[in-house]
Amino acid sequence: MHSPPQPHVPVLTRVNTLALYVAGVGLVAMTCIVGWQVFCRYVLNDSPSWTEPGAVMLMSWFIMLGAAVGVRENNHLGFDVLLYVVPPSGKAWLRMISDIAILLFGAGMVWYGGKLVGLTWATTLPSLGISGGWDYVPLVGGGALVVLFALERIVLRLRGAPIDDALDKAAPAEIAVELESIEDVRRDAAELDRTR
Repeated sequence: MHSPPQPHVPVLTRVNTLALYVAGVGLVAMTCIVGWQVFCRYVLNDSPSWTEPGAVMLMSWFIMLGAAVGVRENNHLGFDVLLYVVPPSGKAWLRMISDIAILLFGAGMVWYGGKLVGLTWATTLPSLGISGGWDYVPLVGGGALVVLFALERIVLRLRGAPIDDALDKAAPAEIAVELESIEDVRRDAAELDRTR
């Protein structure tokens, strides 16, 4: 269930869209690489050595970019039970705490990912012939986007932008699916009554 458009920074909207498309292209490319690996292994009986590490590296990119997009679009994992019972002002505080925690987590991704890049940059991935640091660059890139998108939500909320209004009006995720198909349920119930 999609929420109505919310106020955002236009530049970050373009960055978000780009990250989403790059993640999608990465997913398709990884699928093609894995398909090629299976074909080479079982049909040609000669599996290339670069396919598995290449697919894993692409997977790292689209997972990290997708996670950042999820933060911006508020589709990340959350523990929402308390939000159902607190007043609206309490919801805003809990969401702010959540965004701060996400920001700190993203900063940790950048910091520790950067350390891993530095530690492994001098090594070489033999099957790809590139620096081992490239294995951890997605962690830094995804973390930087998580920080940007969480910071955007924090700043917009502090400025009084109605970024939580759509969330407050939306049905809880646990019943959203049922609400989307409520007309089908009513029609089936009416049809069942007619057949009795």
